[in-house]
Amino acid sequence: MSASNELRPRRMLPNGTPRSVRGLLAAASVSLAIVALSDLLAVFAGARIYLLIDEDQGFAAAPQQRLDAAYSLYQTAGNVQGIVFLPCAVLFVAWFFWTRRNTGLLAPDRFRMGPGWAIGGWLIPLANFWLPYRIAVDMWGAASPLPADGEPYRAGIWPVNLWWGLLVSSSLYGLYASSRYESAETLTEIRAAVMQYMAADLLDLAAAVAAVYFAVRLTSMHWLKATASSPYRE
Repeated sequence: MSASNELRPRRMLPNGTPRSVRGLLAAASVSLAIVALSDLLAVFAGARIYLLIDEDQGFAAAPQQRLDAAYSLYQTAGNVQGIVFLPCAVLFVAWFFWTRRNTGLLAPDRFRMGPGWAIGGWLIPLANFWLPYRIAVDMWGAASPLPADGEPYRAGIWPVNLWWGLLVSSSLYGLYASSRYESAETLTEIRAAVMQYMAADLLDLAAAVAAVYFAVRLTSMHWLKATASSPYRE
């Protein structure tokens, strides 16, 4: 190393040490894949009921054994969805928090809220429809590559918008479908409610896939930018 390199000042490191999130990313991705599979099971179970009601003689004319099997599978699919949701949510929020912490070390000036909001933002009713998205946008901007000289700063956030749009849509439509299913009395109403539940499950499946893509892209972007701008590189 030359004397000029030895005397060249290095940038100050932000307080804190980055933590690898690759393990959390892998665990969250696997759990999201399991959620997607549970959604597929729910769609399949819903389709069975939908087709039974669509028969010429009507759902009531079907053999009792087929009725019991259809409802049993539908109930099982709903239980599986409930069971796999909680660990998936915990793993994803854990990844979300540590990624917020890491990107905050990389570009602290891009954030208007502290790292704790990466957890708390999910827990506040109504605000959880906006705060996590706002934090995700800030993380995406912090991890985006710096523009070349003379080029405007542009950080396309369509993966964030796609994931969040699908997540909110599936949540709201799922609540609507649930209320319609619980209040359904006639065969026509049950058939329509099951169809709406199937649409909500497909939205949830798409949201899970979009979440994996968003998480992998963001983690990769942060890693590349952190490596390229590391003050320890010679």
